[in-house]
Amino acid sequence: RISRWKMLGIDDSQASSHTESPHDTLAAMAYRKYQRQLRASGAVDFDDLLLLTVKLLQDHPAVLQKFQSRYDHVQIDEYQDTNGVQFQLIEMLVRPHRNICVVGDDDQSIYGWRGAEVEHIINFARHFPGTKTVRLENNYRCTADILACANRLVRHNRQRHDKTLIAHKQSASSVRMQVFDDETAEAENVVQEISYLTQELGIRPRQIAILFRTNEQPRVFEQELRRRKVPYLLVGGQSFFDRREIRDMMAYLKAIDNPRDEVSLLRIINIPARGIGESSTEKILQSAVKNGTSFWEVSEQMAEAGTVSAKTRTALSQFRGLLSRYAATMHERPTELASLTRSLLQEINYESEIEKQYKEETQREVRRNILEEFVSSIGLYAEKKPRPTLSGFLESMALLDREEESDRGEEKQQDAVRLMTLHSAKGLEFPRVYLVGMEEGFLPHKRSIDEDSEKAIAEERRLAYVGITRAMDYLTLTRSKSRMKWGRRRDSLPSRFLFEMQADPGLPLQEEHISSENSDAGPAVSASNPHAATPRQQTSLSSQPDEYEQPPF
Repeated sequence: RISRWKMLGIDDSQASSHTESPHDTLAAMAYRKYQRQLRASGAVDFDDLLLLTVKLLQDHPAVLQKFQSRYDHVQIDEYQDTNGVQFQLIEMLVRPHRNICVVGDDDQSIYGWRGAEVEHIINFARHFPGTKTVRLENNYRCTADILACANRLVRHNRQRHDKTLIAHKQSASSVRMQVFDDETAEAENVVQEISYLTQELGIRPRQIAILFRTNEQPRVFEQELRRRKVPYLLVGGQSFFDRREIRDMMAYLKAIDNPRDEVSLLRIINIPARGIGESSTEKILQSAVKNGTSFWEVSEQMAEAGTVSAKTRTALSQFRGLLSRYAATMHERPTELASLTRSLLQEINYESEIEKQYKEETQREVRRNILEEFVSSIGLYAEKKPRPTLSGFLESMALLDREEESDRGEEKQQDAVRLMTLHSAKGLEFPRVYLVGMEEGFLPHKRSIDEDSEKAIAEERRLAYVGITRAMDYLTLTRSKSRMKWGRRRDSLPSRFLFEMQADPGLPLQEEHISSENSDAGPAVSASNPHAATPRQQTSLSSQPDEYEQPPF
């Protein structure tokens, strides 16, 4: 919140008059204290570099005049991404002469979450009267079919400069829309096709990109790419399997499955904090190593001898009891592994660990979503296997461990399929693009749907537009009819953007339904537009309580 205020040009003395909630009031108080601490340390943060520059020019006319006379002409690229304080700085510098030239595309303004305001480029002529606008509408990247989809989609945004991209490249293939029964089938089919393209047709892996909206989505694709030994590179993010939360929960499940797995045990013995200190753990471990016995055996002996405190003794006993109880329950009810893992998260209060590690709510939300995907991966395993077991799940995950790919050299990583979020893909291009997860809740994102504002949905639409226009020759849009959410299968709705890409948004989607029974199914009408409804109906559709269940924290 402090960063957002600074990007709007609001300093700590003004923040209290720009509050909209109790949280904002607390943030304003923290803002003042934070700035006092910065000043006491003789430091500035990144946002201060601009905010303090603007304040300097506002408070000292002579300094402003000096820089106005120094720069006779100002040129700015990516103008659609400017925030409030950047606009103030620009306007002051060019005020005497108005010699300013900006380049930008309002249809690619996708950074509203970090303060960018698309209104700056849309209202440019009003801010700077006498503006000459030059429309750069010729496109040499995308084929005619791809641009037709992009143009139809973005026209649904009402606040934009009117323009239509003109293709100078014939279409080698029409844009494909594919629907699968679930997220596993989606990943399997996409990766199977990529494997065929790279291994049989000789297409270079680096010419292919899989684009997605959120950081949680690539997990099933990573899993399938590893299984088929297709080289890939996760751009601008951390592998799902390397995230702290996943490592923690894997350690819990390994310690439950195998009480003698002391590496896993030591990772989570005090995560979340349960009163087992490092000194006590180290003392028990040293004795276990010295005597060649297990950690738990030595902990019992030391508890009886009174060499650990009563508090530590109780905490160890309770923790061991928890692991033993879940080991027995998961053995007795293996088909319920996902719901039991969900219960484990609640019982150990892993939410407290998230709150301890991450201070911003947006970061915490990402971690909760990652854990949701982990629980869902267990549910998928139990759903697919006739006789699921905890050991079997851990073995399947071990086969996917990223350490097995450590022999991949830097050169091989470069010639790899790119996995990246739509935000990371901006400015890039690929001959073949798979834009996956085209469903309500992903694209547009659930947060934007819940906000129920035209502005939020417009930015999501621009994000979809950016994804589509990354494709040079081949574009495939995919979605799943259902997804696992917190270990339970839920139906998914097709993204409203799929309908808007069509020549007639009111018609049912013309998409391939590829099922496990018939992977060669041809084009079929498989979904009517649920968004072509009255505003009241649309609102109820956008807030279905069962579709997006709250996390078990």
